[in-house]
Amino acid sequence: MAPRIPKAELPAEMKEALVKQLGSVPEPVEVVFNNPAVATSNLEFSAKAAAWDAVDEGLKTFAHMAVAAQVGCSWCLDINYFAALNQNLDLAKASQVPNWRDSEAFTELEREVMEYSEAMTNTPPTVTDELSASLLKQLGPAGLVELTVFIGFANLSTRVNTAHGITSQGYSEACQIPLAKRPRTSDAA
Repeated sequence: MAPRIPKAELPAEMKEALVKQLGSVPEPVEVVFNNPAVATSNLEFSAKAAAWDAVDEGLKTFAHMAVAAQVGCSWCLDINYFAALNQNLDLAKASQVPNWRDSEAFTELEREVMEYSEAMTNTPPTVTDELSASLLKQLGPAGLVELTVFIGFANLSTRVNTAHGITSQGYSEACQIPLAKRPRTSDAA
């Protein structure tokens, strides 16, 4: 599928930096760069979110992948699988995020983070007091705030990419483990 909005030309310096960092220019950046102010703000917020450190990076990667699987954003699954590789996460485990409920690979905390991600992604959200209390106890107030805002940003990213028609770009091919497909019987966001 081709993006529904044409790709914009990026400044040469930005293009070179993205290719150096990721091996290719991410299509979401090229599409959103049709409005440079929006693209710049999005990239700045993304960079700031990446610097947050109250929650383990692996948990946030699994959270984003759970959102992406639920929304159906193959691009976000693709890039987060690549992120899992660069974070030295267990790739076989990461590949099972779309089927986390049926997999025994995940810790109880990882399962709760993915459940919370899906509950936040549901429309309307279905976050329970019990789940929030459990995560608050395990992550602390700063951690739960960070995780919640991170999942909100993941929802923004996945929904924008999906609406723009952006699909997997092949980043996960470097991992050499195929991503699991989300079961068709899951609730839609």
